[in-house]
Amino acid sequence: MAGMPIKDVIIKEDAPRSLMLEKHIEYIVSYQSKKEDYEYIMTEYLRMSGMYWGLTAMDLMNSLDRMNKQEVLEFVKECQHDCGGFGASVHHDPHLLYTLSAIQILILYNCIELIDVERAVGYVQSLQLEDGSFQGDKWGEVDTRFSFCAIACLCLLGRLEAVDIKKATDFVLSCMNFDGGFGCRPGSESHSDLLLSWIPVPSQWT
Repeated sequence: MAGMPIKDVIIKEDAPRSLMLEKHIEYIVSYQSKKEDYEYIMTEYLRMSGMYWGLTAMDLMNSLDRMNKQEVLEFVKECQHDCGGFGASVHHDPHLLYTLSAIQILILYNCIELIDVERAVGYVQSLQLEDGSFQGDKWGEVDTRFSFCAIACLCLLGRLEAVDIKKATDFVLSCMNFDGGFGCRPGSESHSDLLLSWIPVPSQWT
C-alpha cells in the first residue's frame, strides 16, 4: 500500500519473546578476554566510555560482580593525567568525555577515593571559557555536550561551585533554536542528542 513503511525485518512467530539476559551478560563478559581481537584494538580510542557502557549494563542486569573490578579500577587510575583529566585509554590525551566516563565508573564501584578528585575538579574548571561554554580538551572545540560532561562530572563529585553555573546556563540557553531544540553552539542546527543531554541537568544546578 502506498505510504506504508517498508519492514526491513520480519520477526517469526516462534521467535523468543523474553529478554535473554544471560546471553547479554556473556557477550559483555567476553570482552574481558578478547584483548587481542581486531575490534578490541580498533576501539581503543573510546575504551573508557565503552567500559562505562558495558559496566552499567552489567549493573542493570545485577551482574557487575562478574566483571574484573580490580582490573577496571587499575585501568581508570592509569588513565588520569597530571592535569587531572582522563584519556580514553592509557597514553591517550585527556578529554572531558572520558573524564566523565572515568568518574561514572568510579561512582558505580563506590571508589571515587582512588583518584585525585581535586585535580579532576581543577581540570574541568580549567576548560570553562569566559562565555560559560566548555572546551572538550586543550585543543579548543566547544560543544554543549562538553558542557553537559563538565556539569555531570562536578555534580557527581559534589563540586558544582567550582564553575560559573550562571554563565554555563546562559550559554546553553543561547544554543536554543526557534523549534525548541538545541544546537552544539549558538546558531547550530537542532539535534535530539543535545536536547536529551540537557533536559535532566537544570534541576541539578539549583
